[in-house]
Amino acid sequence: QWQQVAPGLAPAGEHAARDAQLMRLYRPKHAQARNRVVARQDHDFNTLGVGRSARVVEGKQFFDQRKSYARLGRVKFFIDTANLAQIKEANELGILDGVTTNPSLMAKEGIKGQDAVMQHYKTICEMVDGDISAEVISTDFDGIIAEGKKLVTIHKNIVVKVPMIKEGVKAIKWFTENGIRTNCTLVFSAGQAILAAKAGAAYVSPFIGRIDDSGWDGMDLIYQLRQIFDIQGYKTEILAASIRNPNHIIKCAEAGADVCTCPLDSILGLLKHPLTDIGLAKFLEDAKKTA
Repeated sequence: QWQQVAPGLAPAGEHAARDAQLMRLYRPKHAQARNRVVARQDHDFNTLGVGRSARVVEGKQFFDQRKSYARLGRVKFFIDTANLAQIKEANELGILDGVTTNPSLMAKEGIKGQDAVMQHYKTICEMVDGDISAEVISTDFDGIIAEGKKLVTIHKNIVVKVPMIKEGVKAIKWFTENGIRTNCTLVFSAGQAILAAKAGAAYVSPFIGRIDDSGWDGMDLIYQLRQIFDIQGYKTEILAASIRNPNHIIKCAEAGADVCTCPLDSILGLLKHPLTDIGLAKFLEDAKKTA
């Protein structure tokens, strides 16, 4: 006989659409049952170790902490640029879900002055049907609020991008209470992400590439946040940022990131494989023989 350790967990469909289907972890009720061989393998569960994979053999449980996530869903693709041509190209692929920008990306495109920046955001919103992160440059509470209130007048899809600082967390809470969605940027630790999630941020943006640059493994933070957010029930989405290559995207999807925001080159890099090129060349060569 088996005793359920997670009573009261609602089946899929009773939670919000984006919440995962939760699978139950069972444990033997009696010592004799513990020694039985259990033919249930690779079970995802959301209690006593969310984000782990449990394989039960001969009454023992083996855990893989880097596999299996409580929330099942489709990873979203954002492009991280202010370049309109690149946004257009990514959007025409049919896989683009949103755009992230920052002052550095605006400057790279030669966008100067508040009016020009506002107009550029408006143009992006008209191109892409999805969330568009627009970043504030103020670092004080009143300044962040004033900028955020102005940014959201551009378009309904604008998400106010707020830095992970003390005044930023306070501002995120204010925005949340006033129905304005936020993206907390420059996140480099689980503690910072927890603060942002507690304040009600719609997104947290861990910078995995910059963490890699510092000698740590940025992907570990994605795994850690996935586990923490599922245990705590945070609705905040994990938006993996500072992505440098196609493999980062694959690893983020594997780790359970809700969103990957990346340069166009990284997105297009997912298309490439030498065996695809070899196979296509062979098919085309053979097709000529049948013409």
